[in-house]
Amino acid sequence: MGERRKCVLYYMLVRSLTRSLWNTVRVEKRTLASEPSKPQPVEKDGVDAVQLEALDRDICLVVDEKDNFLGTATKRECHKVGDDGKILLHRAFSVFLFNKRGDMLLQRRSSQKVTYPDYYSNACCSHPLYLDDKAEDVITAARRRLHHELGIPLDHMDPELFTFMTRVHYHDPGDGVFGEHEIDHVLFFQGDVKVKPNSNEISEYCFVPKSEFNAYLPTLEGPITPWFNMIRRHRLKLWWDNLHRLKELAEPDKIHKFMTENTK
Repeated sequence: MGERRKCVLYYMLVRSLTRSLWNTVRVEKRTLASEPSKPQPVEKDGVDAVQLEALDRDICLVVDEKDNFLGTATKRECHKVGDDGKILLHRAFSVFLFNKRGDMLLQRRSSQKVTYPDYYSNACCSHPLYLDDKAEDVITAARRRLHHELGIPLDHMDPELFTFMTRVHYHDPGDGVFGEHEIDHVLFFQGDVKVKPNSNEISEYCFVPKSEFNAYLPTLEGPITPWFNMIRRHRLKLWWDNLHRLKELAEPDKIHKFMTENTK
C-alpha cells in the first residue's frame, strides 16, 4: 500500500474516532432543562398556548435602520412574514454568557418556540418591550429574560457586568410564516451564575470551552439560529479571545449588516 493511501486511511480513522468521542462527550455535557418539556395546550395557528399569549401580549419596539424608536407593535406583528416577504424592523438583543473560566453557554430553543424551534443558540435572545408608557432599557430587558428563560436570579446579574458590544441589522425569513428582521443589540456577560432553565423556553443547555467549540458544533442534533451563526462567523472568535478587554473592542454606536446563513 502506498504511503499516500496509508495517510488518507489514517486520517479517515482519526476523524471517525474523533466524531465518536465527541458524540460521547456531547451526551455527558448537555443538561436537560429543569423539568422535562411537557406537551402544552395548542391553540390557533398550531402555536403553544404559553407562547401564543406572549405573541399578543408583548409590545415590541419598532425602529428605523438607524435604530430610532418609531412606535410599537405586538410580538406577532413584528415576526409575521408579509405576503411580500417583508417583516417589521424592531429592536432586539442577544446575550452571550460566559462562566469565569471563559466557557460559553449554548442553549437549545424548545420545540414550543414560535420562531426557530429546536434550534441551538447563544444564552438568550429576545426583545426590550414598551412598558409603563416607555421603551425598556436593553440591559434591563436582558436581565428580565435571563431570569425568565434561564432562571438566573436578578441579584446575580449586576447591570455593570454587561458589555454592550455592538448592534447588528439582519433579516431572516424563518419558516415563511414567522421570521426575524431586527436591529440586535449584542451583550456579553461573564460570571458564575446559577442556571435553572424554563422548559417552555429551553430544552437543553451546556457550557462549551473555546478550545472545543468548533469541534462541538458538528455534533449538534439540529441547526443553529441565523443570528448566532452570523455573529459566530463575523465576530465571536475575536470577542471570545478577548474577554479580558471587551470594552476596548466594543462598538455600541455602530450598526453592522451581516449576511445570515441558516447552516450549522
